[in-house]
Amino acid sequence: MSFPILEHVAKTERHKTFFLSCGTAQATPIIFVHGWPELSISWSGQLPVFGGLGFRAVAPDMRGYGRSSIYSRYDDYALEAVVADMLELLNSLGAKKAIWVGHDWGSPVVWSIAQHHPECCHGVANLCVPYIPEGFAVEAVVPLADRTLYPADKFPAAQWDYQLFYRENFALAEAGFESDVAATVRALFRAGDPAGRGKPARTAFTRVNGGWFHAANRAPDVPRDTAVLSEEDEHRYVAALERNGFFGPDSWYMNWQANLAYAERAKAKWRLDIPVLFLHGAYDYVCETLVSHLAEPMRAHCSNLTEVTIPSGHWMAEEKPVEVNAALAKWVGSQFPKLWAV
Repeated sequence: MSFPILEHVAKTERHKTFFLSCGTAQATPIIFVHGWPELSISWSGQLPVFGGLGFRAVAPDMRGYGRSSIYSRYDDYALEAVVADMLELLNSLGAKKAIWVGHDWGSPVVWSIAQHHPECCHGVANLCVPYIPEGFAVEAVVPLADRTLYPADKFPAAQWDYQLFYRENFALAEAGFESDVAATVRALFRAGDPAGRGKPARTAFTRVNGGWFHAANRAPDVPRDTAVLSEEDEHRYVAALERNGFFGPDSWYMNWQANLAYAERAKAKWRLDIPVLFLHGAYDYVCETLVSHLAEPMRAHCSNLTEVTIPSGHWMAEEKPVEVNAALAKWVGSQFPKLWAV
């Protein structure tokens, strides 16, 4: 059975979340949480599939993005606030639990929900960013770097150097992305390249280069990568990011202290006993999980973990929707047969 993708708004006194949904309203929710600098539409390849499989597939615009609430302080983009948004969204759906799926910054959101609110999770699945129990921050991930590829004397922050650039030069980073938003979108959304394996990610050079786009501080004008980005989605991303700017999306990187403290408060629940699925990106060289130690804390703290490697770069759900959907459907079918409403 096919269902249309519908638009909704969940509004409380503290926050407004715009979201897309597909499927029967009374079905078990499977909530897809996007990352930087995406929108709910990044899950367009998943919503009709899981709506048709008997779930209520939901994808929100996260705070700072699209048609959800925009805030003016760095502090407003801490994970604790974002988790509260998602729990309000879950409540608006009339459900107590969901299957949560995250990508990029959406993954720390989903890991945080699992850590702080396991009672709200049937299970969680994440793409590219593995579980870091003490919190997703440079301070936690740099010790897990591949020091063969990133010698500490040359790359002290390894591939996570770009996150320090936000801390040190936030306005410059923001201006660089906003100088030509269309060019920024086309430059960012690129398919994975097997030829990049074994080479340092370009994010390791961000501070040395003076920014994401060197001294020009403007994205190069490259053609749209049709393997990842449709023309329609390019226009949607550009329109939203031109309207709202990059302050909100970039501010997600500015709350490392609050996010580490938030995770510390859940230390007694760092071990996850709910079903967990993790999808490795074979050609994701920033969130590199196949050679480095980045996935090891997840393996040590998840008692029911399934791992699948997808032959994609970072924008996995868009680049390889069939493979992502197959991995998710297989995991859902094996772990939650009673939630399968077909």
